[in-house]
Amino acid sequence: MTPSRSADPRWARPALAGLLLVTALFYLWNLSSSGYANSFYSAAVQAGSESWKAFFFGSSDAANSITVDKPPAALWPMALSVRLFGLGSWQILVPEVLMGVGTVAVLYAAVRRRFSPAAGLIAGGVLALTPVAALMFRFNNPDALLALLMTVTVYCVLRALEDARTRWLVWAGVAVGFAFLTKTLQAFLILPPLAVLYAVCAPTPVRRRLGQLALSGLAVVVAGGWWVAIVELWPAASRPYVGGSQTNSFLELTFGYNGLGRINGEEAGSVGGGRGGGGWGESGIGRMFGTNIGGQISWLLPAALILLVAGLVVTWRAKRTDSARAAFVAWGGSLLMTAGVFSFMAGIFHEYYTVALAPYIAALIGMGATVLWEERRSLLAAGTLAATAAVTSVWAYVLLGRTADHLPWLRWTVLVSGLLAALVLAVAGRVDRRIALGAAGLGLAAALAGPAAYAASTVATAHTGSIVTAGPASLRGGPGGFGGGERPAGGMGQPPAGAAGQGQPPAGAGGQAGPGGRGGGPGQPAAPGGMMPGAAAREGGGGGAAGTGGLLNGQSVGAEAEALIRAGAGGHTWAAAAIGSQNAASYQLATEKPVMAIGGFNGSDPSPTLEQFKAYVNEGAIHYFVAGGSGGGPGGGSAVTTWVEANFTKVTVGGTTLYDLTERK
Repeated sequence: MTPSRSADPRWARPALAGLLLVTALFYLWNLSSSGYANSFYSAAVQAGSESWKAFFFGSSDAANSITVDKPPAALWPMALSVRLFGLGSWQILVPEVLMGVGTVAVLYAAVRRRFSPAAGLIAGGVLALTPVAALMFRFNNPDALLALLMTVTVYCVLRALEDARTRWLVWAGVAVGFAFLTKTLQAFLILPPLAVLYAVCAPTPVRRRLGQLALSGLAVVVAGGWWVAIVELWPAASRPYVGGSQTNSFLELTFGYNGLGRINGEEAGSVGGGRGGGGWGESGIGRMFGTNIGGQISWLLPAALILLVAGLVVTWRAKRTDSARAAFVAWGGSLLMTAGVFSFMAGIFHEYYTVALAPYIAALIGMGATVLWEERRSLLAAGTLAATAAVTSVWAYVLLGRTADHLPWLRWTVLVSGLLAALVLAVAGRVDRRIALGAAGLGLAAALAGPAAYAASTVATAHTGSIVTAGPASLRGGPGGFGGGERPAGGMGQPPAGAAGQGQPPAGAGGQAGPGGRGGGPGQPAAPGGMMPGAAAREGGGGGAAGTGGLLNGQSVGAEAEALIRAGAGGHTWAAAAIGSQNAASYQLATEKPVMAIGGFNGSDPSPTLEQFKAYVNEGAIHYFVAGGSGGGPGGGSAVTTWVEANFTKVTVGGTTLYDLTERK
């Protein structure tokens, strides 16, 4: 039987409200320091707030030259926020925070429903304090919405397993469909274990189970396929080019660059490919525990695996339809399937992808710890609980040792506290309950201290660019040598004290104070609601000097260049064009005018070709060409640059080199 709300202790609802409030405040703290975060997606958000067509397609600019290399569902909440409240850091990132709070709430509801409020609170707390969750629920990549939708999917499947109600399984299919529109095939990773679980364990005849699964599959197709059908049927000449594809096809993008290419490393148009895993970190069974990834997600991963096994053992003799065992299989199967693919994929892999594992790990911790606590009079259960505490503290000691200069006292505190708690928990069923509860609390505190410290370091740090990581700065550095673009709040890349309101950069600087070059000073109004972010226009980390493009990060936009492009935008479809999406995004966010991204994110998409670019110029559709930028593959970026340099007048303003495409030599 599922516990009713009325059966919850009086403290349950206030505790849940407190958990959600603290999570929200924690994630909102220092939020605007990241400015526009990943300017690649922020530019698409800005475009979607100006044009409903760009909103629908997920275009990089309001003139719809090319889309981002993902479907647009993750952009829609942010674009609606910007449309309502204006362009700014908070307007873009607060929806991500709300997704984080929502994920904690859904996870609590799922775990509490079959187990207890205490189990739900533990699960929610573990999720909120997971370092990579503290990163991605404050960042504008698609992974925040994906994590929320995957959690909703498991919740709906578990509800369906209670009494075989078709509607819950259909809702699970709808969640997966929208998850597909968030990050394509990654949404399908958890489908095999969940489908098998329902087919075997649902409390209804086999024929009905299979029919319900078919309806759920249909819901996936409808919820995720309507947008794909429209895009594929829309005449290519009147829609934006599908970014990330080589043939202007979303299906090619789905099954190639964003699909099988991620598994085998053969991503056409990629920034480097997997080369058997070498380009994106070594693949293999230990990947989730490795130097770069371990501190992001693996703090409680050993404990989750132990508790998964323990939960299955405790429920092994239960009837086929037992909901507790089903919960362990659902969360555990989702964890093993997703972690297995992440561990062995040879293509593009970034540390922040592991946020997808956070809800599964957190659920197993909450369920497993409370189940073993209830069985603590058994020596085996008590011993397993003690072993879990000991293993967790030892592993935290190892992880904290990788950043030995960050809170050096913490690793020994965690180790000693965890081992002391383990000693008492080993005899938890034979000591006074208050002593056992104290040991359990100490063990939980020791388990959460390490990830909490990393999460706190994460929210105290600004994160920008395409590759970001959680935790202390000494841990950072992306795969293949790519940096993460993080900086301490108020550090490098931030305007000096007192400069944020001036609307001008300090002497000698290339950018303006305030994201997108808007400082909020004279002539530069703040965003509606007073939400003027405090980060710099430059995107930090790998951002180059004015006029130079970055593949993974944005760049500085000088005041003179911004003013020139903005003033000359009238009468042109695109105010400017630049090689690579990050390069174009910086100018678009600064001017809030459409800027064409030649070659898409990697600069390797064949959009536009040189012939198409010449036609745009002859029509007067593009005013300026920004020199520099990354790319130059099949997209023709190098050819465009060569042609522009040979035929048009160079304009240098504030260290930025532009070419006026209305003035031939």
